[in-house]
Parts: sequence; C-alpha cells; structure tokens
Amino acid sequence: QLQLVESGGGSVQPGGSLRLSCTASGETLDFYAIGWFRQAPGKEREGVSCISAGDDTTGYAESVKGRFTISRDNAKNTVYLQMNNLKPEDTGVYYCAPKWYYCSGSGPPSVKEVLEIWGQGTLVTVSS
Repeated sequence: QLQLVESGGGSVQPGGSLRLSCTASGETLDFYAIGWFRQAPGKEREGVSCISAGDDTTGYAESVKGRFTISRDNAKNTVYLQMNNLKPEDTGVYYCAPKWYYCSGSGPPSVKEVLEIWGQGTLVTVSS
C-alpha cells in the first residue's frame, strides 16, 4: 500500500528558502496527483499546492503564488515543494497526500478530496 514520507523542513529567517520532499513507497506515484498541505498551530489544515499525474499541471494557493514551485520526479518517486521568499505566515507542519490522477484545478487542493494517507509531516518555522 502507498505510504508517503515528508522531509526537508527546518527553521529559516524571513526571505529564506527550503525544499520539501514527499517520497512514496509501496506504490509508484505515476498515477497520483500529490497535494501539499500545511497546518499552523490552532488552525485548520489548508491546501498549498498540487501537481497532477501525466500532464504535470499545477495549482497553488494565492498566498504562495510566485514564491512556491511544485514539481515531481517520477523516477525517484518523489514530489518536491520549492519554497522561496518564506514569510512567518508560512510556518506550520507540511504534509503531502495523494489524489487519483488529477488536481481539481489551478487553485490549491482541498483536504476533503485527497486520500487519507498522511505522513508524519515536516515542520517549517520562519522567524527572525
């Protein structure tokens, strides 16, 4: 069965960059869209970005457009989230989760549309 592991989080100053990885085991990611989500303390988990299988179309939350880039490397069974110009409001635990084949559109993914296969998450802290 599919399992996902998030990695790459850390503590950075505002304006800094991180690259998160979502690596799959048990199944190939070839047929899955992958969404990135984040959850700040006391807040709901929210969609950040999504990348579809096959055509590699992407979607982003308005708050991260122009700063974050999602990509995939199927040979490595991994999806990445490159995060640039990080802001304190980007702080949270970042998770990835799968959806069959396609993201819903050009916007962020929804928690309710992905399969309930969550990894442990990776913590991103942006502060001075």
